[in-house]
Amino acid sequence: MPSVSATERFISTSDGELFVKSWTPVSGIKPATTAPVVLFHDSLGSVELWRDFPELLARSLGRQVIAYDRPGFGRSYARADALESDFIISEATGPFTAILDELGIKGFIAFGHSVGGAMAAVCAATFPDRCVALITEAAQAFVEDLTVKGIRDAEQVFAQDGQIDRLRKYHGEKADWVLRAWTGTWLSENFQHWTLNETLSRVSCPVLAIHGENDEFGTAAHPELYTSLPAGPCVLELLNECGHVPHREKPDVVVRLVSDFVDEYLVPVALGDQTNH
Repeated sequence: MPSVSATERFISTSDGELFVKSWTPVSGIKPATTAPVVLFHDSLGSVELWRDFPELLARSLGRQVIAYDRPGFGRSYARADALESDFIISEATGPFTAILDELGIKGFIAFGHSVGGAMAAVCAATFPDRCVALITEAAQAFVEDLTVKGIRDAEQVFAQDGQIDRLRKYHGEKADWVLRAWTGTWLSENFQHWTLNETLSRVSCPVLAIHGENDEFGTAAHPELYTSLPAGPCVLELLNECGHVPHREKPDVVVRLVSDFVDEYLVPVALGDQTNH
């Protein structure tokens, strides 16, 4: 497999700088017209929390993999405001569009974990001519009782002495905001009726939905929606003895599933010159 080169940069927006990291195969990469994979992290996540998964994915696929910290997370600019109830929808036309424009990305594979999976789906629906595939992992499509229970349980854990330090390692002084943004939004009354049904009905590219059978934040009802509502070909993979973070719990399995899916459902597409950095 090819070796991988990693690069970091900041992208300026009207609100502040977004941190972006790219993993590019040094040799054996597909043609420049091959769409890169863009990773969308979870509610407590960051670029760094993907750990070595992006490198494994880039090496296996022979494609560039790009990850970024959303506003308020990781090394991107800090926020003090509360998340609006449409924060999942607005990601596509906000930070993600800024990254597409700055990096000159003509086409992409959207890969999202947890709430990042919902954001990836929104991006697939918003850019149907540019998103060549949607891959979700432990993604939510609605607010389920199990989701609420999992968040309440996590909220109690983080209330214990020293637990917030786990987030500070990745988010620094933004850690308290990150935790409030997650629990405050998902547990709010205004958010309880949120669903992704309308968005998923507008997804037309191939879809791979990966979900752990022991996911503490959602049942198999979520990936079933991700693979029943879109118009294109869909694949659902339920992983045995796996919880909410398949790419950390079973990285080799996830990489293999993604590679097999891409090989089977994606054909070379002329996307113009990719000028990713």
